[in-house]
Amino acid sequence: MKGMAVNNPHPEQKPWLRFATWFSGFLLFAGLILLVTHFSELEQFAELLRHAKPKWLMLAALLQVTTYISVAGVWYLSLRQLGEPHSLLSLIPLGIAKLFSDQAMPSGGISGTAFLIAALGRLGVKTPMCMAILLLSLVTYYGAYLLASLATIFLLWFYHHAINGWIIVLFTIFWIFAVGVPAGALWIRHFGGKELPPLLLRIPGLKKLFFAFIDAPIELLKNPALVIAALLLHGSVFVLDVATLWVALQVVGVHCSLWAITPAFMLASMVATVGPMPLGLGTFEATCVSTLGVLGVPVEAALAATLILRGFTLWLPMVPGMWLMRQALP
Repeated sequence: MKGMAVNNPHPEQKPWLRFATWFSGFLLFAGLILLVTHFSELEQFAELLRHAKPKWLMLAALLQVTTYISVAGVWYLSLRQLGEPHSLLSLIPLGIAKLFSDQAMPSGGISGTAFLIAALGRLGVKTPMCMAILLLSLVTYYGAYLLASLATIFLLWFYHHAINGWIIVLFTIFWIFAVGVPAGALWIRHFGGKELPPLLLRIPGLKKLFFAFIDAPIELLKNPALVIAALLLHGSVFVLDVATLWVALQVVGVHCSLWAITPAFMLASMVATVGPMPLGLGTFEATCVSTLGVLGVPVEAALAATLILRGFTLWLPMVPGMWLMRQALP
């Protein structure tokens, strides 16, 4: 396994590679449409950057680069545990490409999962090992997301006294989703794909994904140190994104407490996660701006800061993500 050539993957990977090649073309087309249809938002972002101080822009870029290192760190530690070490540097581009795959269409992460399996397969990692890594990443990502949401509701209750009906509904829907996704993956692994509806089993690639989960080892989830490390790495991504929003507010000249910024970002992220819109377009911006406004930030500054945040977290990685996805697959 360790000596396997990069361009000569194990035969069992070939169906995944064929599916991923077709699917990547669809995602690239979807990404191109999103770029074209939201060009005005890109223009607004560029206009804001022209008036920003370089030091803040460099800090925001550094924070976002660190998020990709954190995500790649989970895969790096997992591969080392499985006896398939790869350099952290080689995995960072996969993190950017997977972000694009996940966001190009609302699929509950299936699009990014299919891409990552094929990309790791091209590096010589066998499908069962890929699925073991994905199980660990899925469980710890949503675990970190749930912990961040609990911190958010505490901040809203203790510091802002801003708990109301719609927030309770949002948190309830999100918690159901955040528990249901990893629980569903573990359920598929335990009970097998025979229980899946025949219609789902006919979807190209999806059938292989479900059946791959059945054979996924769970040894990684039995390693407490690895699970804690993965939780911390995924949790650091939320912290870094909140810090990027703080930097965006400095760009527009607003000094705001992290206790206000954190709920705004997390509420917007949760709405984007459970919503049907690709990239959370519109829903993320509206939630973030309105929450910042309620918590004391002028609406104009909140909108400008949100556009800067989205520029660094979404639009700037979009083009390299499209290119890196094509490079990672045949």
